[in-house]
Amino acid sequence: MAIKYSELVIEHFKNPHNVGTIDNPDAEATEGSPACGDQLTVYLKVDPETQKIEDIKFQSYGCASNIATASIITDLALGKSIEEAKKITWKQASEELGGLPPVKMHCSVLAVDALRSAIKDWEKKNLGKQFDESLTKKNVEKALQKVIYGKVGVDIISLKLVKYIGIDDENNVVIELAIGKDDSFLDDVKHEIMERMEKFDNIGSVKIALV
Repeated sequence: MAIKYSELVIEHFKNPHNVGTIDNPDAEATEGSPACGDQLTVYLKVDPETQKIEDIKFQSYGCASNIATASIITDLALGKSIEEAKKITWKQASEELGGLPPVKMHCSVLAVDALRSAIKDWEKKNLGKQFDESLTKKNVEKALQKVIYGKVGVDIISLKLVKYIGIDDENNVVIELAIGKDDSFLDDVKHEIMERMEKFDNIGSVKIALV
């Protein structure tokens, strides 16, 4: 079945804004993986006094939704302060594009992730901020809030599809999902979970079980 895109998605895909790189950026970050289909890098130039984003560029590897959401996210962030840009959400990005097909909503999450990671990079370098990115149940749950169930375009935590998160003394992780083994979106969910878990340092094995 062909995926139907809004006119705005098609416009931003065909004529994306803010494509490219920035020489000597103040911050940058890459999210996603070509192996999983989508990757996005965001570059920032920030005024040190006003903390406003003076310039923002992106490079994308992926589908039309990936490019379109990166285009709209960079539009939304340009000219905003760091604090304002941190409040941009993936739902807002989707709405600005006139909506995304549920199966492509993860692209909006990826775009916001890349923006927020670039902002974190700037805050670490310029404000000396430290972030708790350790392997804890709380942080695993936060990571799973970014995993989208493509059938309805909502994250698996909000849908209560995650029934259990366990971490043992050797940092092995167990995640139990309430998703049928024949669900056509199961493999996508598993791939996204594994991609999110790879970001944790010193993580052991990851087991995804169905209940």
